[in-house]
Amino acid sequence: MINKKNKEILLKMPLGLEAIRKVLPHRYPFLLVDRILEMGPMSVVGLKNVSGNELFFQGHFPDRPVMPGVLLVEALAQVGGVMMLSKIENKGKVAYLASIDKARFRKPVVPGDQVRLEVKVLKMKSAIGIIQGVATVDGQEVCEAEIMFALVD
Repeated sequence: MINKKNKEILLKMPLGLEAIRKVLPHRYPFLLVDRILEMGPMSVVGLKNVSGNELFFQGHFPDRPVMPGVLLVEALAQVGGVMMLSKIENKGKVAYLASIDKARFRKPVVPGDQVRLEVKVLKMKSAIGIIQGVATVDGQEVCEAEIMFALVD
């Protein structure tokens, strides 16, 4: 729910999986956010619990499972998508990835890790926006990126 006067997001935190599924169009095996801990109009914090049962570990890599970096970036984008698509003016829209810049991967993410996904809006103009995301495990940065997206009806 959003306060129309100042467009502040007033959803009750934390958001669990069912609430996230009401906002994002993604489904298993591509829904990469398990919980939203905090959310405001310009920032959001989510969690991804990495299980050894993840489908991508079958091929990346069978003898040394590592979460693909591109999926860490996608998880950051999805957390940002929850924030943007929770706004009343964006209800019914879909957020499409437009570009990824300044992506850095600092440390492997492995089964058993809990990834904290922190996203803030850098720029928003009409239906195009840029977010900055940082993923951490146990307080150590594992990934960062700037992500451009387009909101489409």
